[in-house]
Amino acid sequence: MTEMPLEVQREIKKHQGLSKSKILKRTLFIFIGAVLMGVGLEIFLVPNQVIDGGIVGISIILSHLLGWKLGLFIFILNIPFFFIGYKQIGKTFALSTLFGITVLSITTTLLHPVPAFTEDILLATVFGGIILGVGVGIVIRYGGSLDGTEILAILANKRLPFSVGEIIMFFNIFILGSAGFVFGWNRAMYSLIAYFVAFKTIDVVIEGLDESKSAWIISEHYQEIGEAILARLGRGVTYLNGEGAYTGDNKKVIFCVITRLEEAKLKSIVEDLDESAFLAVANIAEVRGGRFKKKDIH
Repeated sequence: MTEMPLEVQREIKKHQGLSKSKILKRTLFIFIGAVLMGVGLEIFLVPNQVIDGGIVGISIILSHLLGWKLGLFIFILNIPFFFIGYKQIGKTFALSTLFGITVLSITTTLLHPVPAFTEDILLATVFGGIILGVGVGIVIRYGGSLDGTEILAILANKRLPFSVGEIIMFFNIFILGSAGFVFGWNRAMYSLIAYFVAFKTIDVVIEGLDESKSAWIISEHYQEIGEAILARLGRGVTYLNGEGAYTGDNKKVIFCVITRLEEAKLKSIVEDLDESAFLAVANIAEVRGGRFKKKDIH
């Protein structure tokens, strides 16, 4: 038997799957996220007739109209999207989603007899939205989903001239609007507030509170600026070769990654050394590898 080429062995090893520790970590956090979403729904939102968007929102409406358990609708309505996700997105994502939805369904069923934490509609809306958003954000961050809407939007995006976010937004506007006919229009408006709070909380959880930013600086004094960033911010820099499209001149471009709190200090460093320097700063959702760890500064 001929020995398999080294490159092929590496590729097979790369795709053998997650290690046991990573699987355990993913399972634990998806479990926590699904439980938190269940708490946000059954302890805050549902008892006060405030709904969420997506398949969960449809489930809440059907549960109210038909009198069946909310967890049953959440599970049944999401099953088709599990199979779609399995075929179109991947096995790991699909299994993570199935586990999260199962935990969410069980949690809502167990918590249904528990009375609402508060009957103040505004407090229930805000805190329910926050808890729900934290739960969904954790699940998404660890490779799962708790609602088939995202899967539907990803697939529809390939055929429609809309982004995934726009498709989800249109879908949720329809669901939240439907809540007005079932629960009343004031409850529909509170549902919109809960959805917005949850949406922003999901962003915070996924991107992290300590949001990273990338900075691109073009200056004739690139070396002084780079050394100052290293010394005063403790951040590593990379010098890239660039060329001006209009002048054809060779340029040195400084690239570095900083935190949101360091942005003002970076601007100050650049302005002190070269007021005419070009500076562009952009948000980064995630930073991995490299030497992002902050060095000691004096």
